[in-house]
This record gives sequence, C-alpha cells and structure tokens, in this order.
Amino acid sequence: MDASWRTAITATRHCLTGCAVGEVLGMVLATWWGWHNTGSIALSVGLAFFFGYLLTFSGQRRGGMDVRGAIRVALAADTVSILVMEVVDNGFVLAVPGALDATLGEWLFWASLAASLAVAFVLTVPVNRWMIRRGLGHAVVHQMHEGQHHP
Repeated sequence: MDASWRTAITATRHCLTGCAVGEVLGMVLATWWGWHNTGSIALSVGLAFFFGYLLTFSGQRRGGMDVRGAIRVALAADTVSILVMEVVDNGFVLAVPGALDATLGEWLFWASLAASLAVAFVLTVPVNRWMIRRGLGHAVVHQMHEGQHHP
C-alpha cells in the first residue's frame, strides 16, 4: 500500500469521526426536541460538517496557524470528504426499510447508522486518495504541517 492510500485512510477516518459525532448528536437532539426526519437529517448533516471542520481547525490552531488560515485549511481539506460521506451515509439509511423511522432505543437505528458509516468510509477513501494524489483535500493539511504550501 503506497503512502497516498495510508493518508487517504487516515483522512477518511478523521472525517468519519467528525461525521459520526455530528450525526449522533444531531439525531439525539432532534429526537429530544421532537423533530421529524427532515429536521433531524438537516441538523445531523450540519453538525457533521461542523465537527469535521472543527477537528481540522483545532489541529491547525494547535500547530500555530492563525484563525483565518486554519479555517481555510479546514474548508479545503474536509469539504469534499464530508460531503461524500454524508451523501453516502444518508442515502444508505434512506434505503434501509424502516431505518429512518427507527428510534434511538431500537437496534435498527444503531445498526443502520453503523452500517451506513462503514459503507461511507469505504466509498470515501478512494475519493480522498484521488484528491490527495492531486494535492487537494487532506494533502493541504499535510503540506501545511511540512511548511510547503499556504492556501
């Protein structure tokens, strides 16, 4: 396995973490507030982007980057990855009969969420590799750490 695959797997795992945190938090909050499917999905996707960006942003800030630069790197590094992951994982849940109507206390909810995130991970890794090999996506983060490029 070449370095671009390892970097893509790491980048996708990072993306998966932000997406999973955002989606679970969004679904829990939407359930607590009595929201229906559309609101729940919108909140979950919004929080998935927020937490995905936040992970990269906070890492860049810890590395000494200014706020504006860290925002730019997070947007450049994560937007496509999070978008692909969210489209795949929400599409998967929509395709599983009854998953959208399952409650937090049902196995179908958690099983379909776990499966959707696993499928999204597998399908997002090649997208991230393609981007990294072209100097895009998480390649920007690695370039910043190596001091090679300032977007």
